[in-house]
Amino acid sequence: MADTFNGKPIRTGYSDENKERMFSAVDVITVLAEPSIPRNYWSDLKRALKQEGNELHEKIVQLRLPSLSDGRSYKTDVLNKEGVILLARRIKGSEHTEAFIEWLTQFDGTGRSFVLKHKDIDVIELELDESGSVSSFGRTLNDMHLPVGTVLAGKADHKAIREWWNGRSIPASREGLRGFLESLNMSFPQELLKKSFGLSLSDHYWICPQNAGLRWSEVNFFHNEFSEDVGNMLFGKMNAEEMDAVSLLSPDNTSDGVLKKKWKIINGKRCLIKGGSKPFNQEVANEVLASRICGRLGIPFINYEVIRLDGEKYCVCEDFINGDTELVTAWHIKNLIKKDNSVSDHESFIAKAEELGIPDARRKIDMMIVLDFIIVNTDRHYNNFGLIRDANTLRWSSVAPIYDSGTSMWCKELPDDMDAGSSRLESKPFRSKQSEQIKLVKDLSWIDLDALEGIEKEYADILFSVSDSSELAARNRRLCIQLKRRIDILKHIMSTQH
Repeated sequence: MADTFNGKPIRTGYSDENKERMFSAVDVITVLAEPSIPRNYWSDLKRALKQEGNELHEKIVQLRLPSLSDGRSYKTDVLNKEGVILLARRIKGSEHTEAFIEWLTQFDGTGRSFVLKHKDIDVIELELDESGSVSSFGRTLNDMHLPVGTVLAGKADHKAIREWWNGRSIPASREGLRGFLESLNMSFPQELLKKSFGLSLSDHYWICPQNAGLRWSEVNFFHNEFSEDVGNMLFGKMNAEEMDAVSLLSPDNTSDGVLKKKWKIINGKRCLIKGGSKPFNQEVANEVLASRICGRLGIPFINYEVIRLDGEKYCVCEDFINGDTELVTAWHIKNLIKKDNSVSDHESFIAKAEELGIPDARRKIDMMIVLDFIIVNTDRHYNNFGLIRDANTLRWSSVAPIYDSGTSMWCKELPDDMDAGSSRLESKPFRSKQSEQIKLVKDLSWIDLDALEGIEKEYADILFSVSDSSELAARNRRLCIQLKRRIDILKHIMSTQH
């Protein structure tokens, strides 16, 4: 990638040999001289510099940078910051010279240059452009602590790190995000990451401005207070007059998912409050249902409860990550798996988890599949489950407890579209159909379905607690009937397994 000046890209890279940031000479020529063929212009100028014995010629080195046309890396002429200023002064008649030099002066300042840290461990140097995306990289400082899945052939994979960083921001499809960004004169959710050092309540990565001298203990959200302004704005609870004093130091800047959610400290505990989608708000009830089923079947889970906030119903759960642990989603674990077309994604993931030292990985994944079969979960994508590791030792400890189960139980469907026995019911992540994914569980003997006796009545109470509208009574009855049918279907499958 490249940073931009006047909307035109200028590629940069870090030279390990020169120990400094380097800039593409051709790109500088393009934005200042604006010739019809920049490479020819640079070749002629370089020849003239050599004939003159100009000191600028001595500063030219070569570095591999990605091509702007095909993305592949090629050796190209580059200059350090001092050399670029000399080049800018050499180009006569450009109306952009002074503005460019001012831009260049700011480029290496603390507003753009950061160190990605894992707690207090320096991991890799990087720079962010105006959009909040990673524009270039410097030295890799600690290979072992790079984010999971961002190492290729023993080295930092810059493309993977960029994807990891961009994926850390609020999804652009989040309800209310576009209006919030416009009120802040921002265009991209990644811009919010810079305002909160990229801090999260799911792991211990963050960016520290170069030479800022900040410590993890001073900034992390596990032990320090944080602003609720971002969450309140996304929930529509702040007006325009309050925007002048808004604080963006919030873990909400790194929250995933498209539905409304925000972090809040409740009785000293970090809690996530989540909303549902219109018109039924059913995801709220489904999270609670999943908790109750898991509790009855002995499946490790995150407990959700219904909460009333400003007259509306949401679900709330405590953060299951703390100052010493971190969640690594299955999406990033997948990047560690060497693709083998002869082995299914299901078996590949379990084998990788076991290789990482989690001996009960198969049973825990089986439990997840069984739960998703019962509640017809259609959205157990690779970011909705994962593994937990120790942030200090990097040792893996367990499969993460069940979380994010709201998109289930026909949450957006009308009663006539609810059919527990349909073979077309969709699923994720290992098979596209529920009827096929449940077959991956080879041992169902651990399930005590008698423990689910009366769960449909409990679900009816949960649905009523989320919405007591009489207009939804018939729909809610249909949901409870279909839940009972799903349990009966699973009972039949168990009876025919042996």
